[in-house]
Amino acid sequence: MPDKIKVLLVDDDEDDYIITRDIMDDIPGRLYQLAWTSSFDEALELIRQEKYDVYLVDFFLGAHNGLELIEKAVEEGSKAPFILLTGQSDRETDERAMRVGAMDCLVKGTFNPFDLERSIRYSLEHAKSLAEIQKLNEELEQRVEERTQELAEAIKELEYTNRSLEEAQHEIQKALQKERELNELKSRFVTIASHEFRTPLSTVLSSASLLSKYKTEQEDEKRQKHVDRIKSAVSNLTTILNDFLSISRIEEGRIYNVPSTFHLEPFTLETVEEMNGYLKKGQHIAYHHSGSKDTVTIDKQLLKNIFLNLLSNGSKYSAEGKTVFLETTLNDDTLTVKVRDEGIGIPKADQAHLFTPFFRAQNVTNIQGTGLGLNIVKKYVEILSGTLTYESELDKGTTFTITFPNIAEA
Repeated sequence: MPDKIKVLLVDDDEDDYIITRDIMDDIPGRLYQLAWTSSFDEALELIRQEKYDVYLVDFFLGAHNGLELIEKAVEEGSKAPFILLTGQSDRETDERAMRVGAMDCLVKGTFNPFDLERSIRYSLEHAKSLAEIQKLNEELEQRVEERTQELAEAIKELEYTNRSLEEAQHEIQKALQKERELNELKSRFVTIASHEFRTPLSTVLSSASLLSKYKTEQEDEKRQKHVDRIKSAVSNLTTILNDFLSISRIEEGRIYNVPSTFHLEPFTLETVEEMNGYLKKGQHIAYHHSGSKDTVTIDKQLLKNIFLNLLSNGSKYSAEGKTVFLETTLNDDTLTVKVRDEGIGIPKADQAHLFTPFFRAQNVTNIQGTGLGLNIVKKYVEILSGTLTYESELDKGTTFTITFPNIAEA
């Protein structure tokens, strides 16, 4: 049997403790163990000792308030999830709670066992996700320290060589530039990861909370709307994680070119069919194949990932009802792939940075994304010894052209 989740209620009213205890006793499975303190100072000390898994904090705590307690605990480094209990629904209080570090807010007297269990469960999951992001940040910092040590060792080695001062200076500048780039990459990663994870997690949290309010058949449409929002948010999280994992594997040299021989046209049609479920309303993919051959020898998974990334971008940056065009041409031993959309295009000023990790053009800041997709595509194309070019015009669309030589079966 799993260990019970330890919950501490911080509330200066014993009646509220009794009510909360009764609600928690009605949660199916009774996986929670509730304790209570009415003291601000005692609560802070218990938080420091990390004795509980989650904290329910009342807004009013005598001479203090719950926001002060949460803010103080977070400042001292607590990673535990806090849920604020308020006497009335108030957007300003809700926003203040989120700013100081609360995971959720519940209105006293209105929540039931399902609401409380859902809030605790999602707050724990949210805290776990943030802890994982922090772990990634620490790992990146460790890499920076290792690179700094490598730089120090490189400088020592240079002191004992017969290179000219100019050559030594050049090597040092290169190492320092790489160091700056790694620091910048770390900063971009933490910023984007924190934002991109928080957005879909908040969507899941709010929609899951609202689901419990729609209980009749007449409210099926509203309920389905929030189910679809949750599915979309989870899909976004999966895409983000896949992007981060892909770029990590590429940087570590763990992506290999493993060619296989297969028929190109049915393979591409299957990929298009898989992508259709992710298109916006009214969008479709128009696929055309031409050429004297249909059999290719190339890494099947890498080619599929390239198709999915480019088709996904074509859909993401195009309006509803637009068409994304995919064309494959196989002549002799050369495969040419073209993906063209009717989307927003890429500003001229941003095109020079298009394949830079985490870079996002100035006209897509309101569209969710990590800025890794095209960088991943470029790396995959290079692994397959191909070439990647593009043409783009603002508000008219973008065309990516990839050429793979020496891939047709003899």
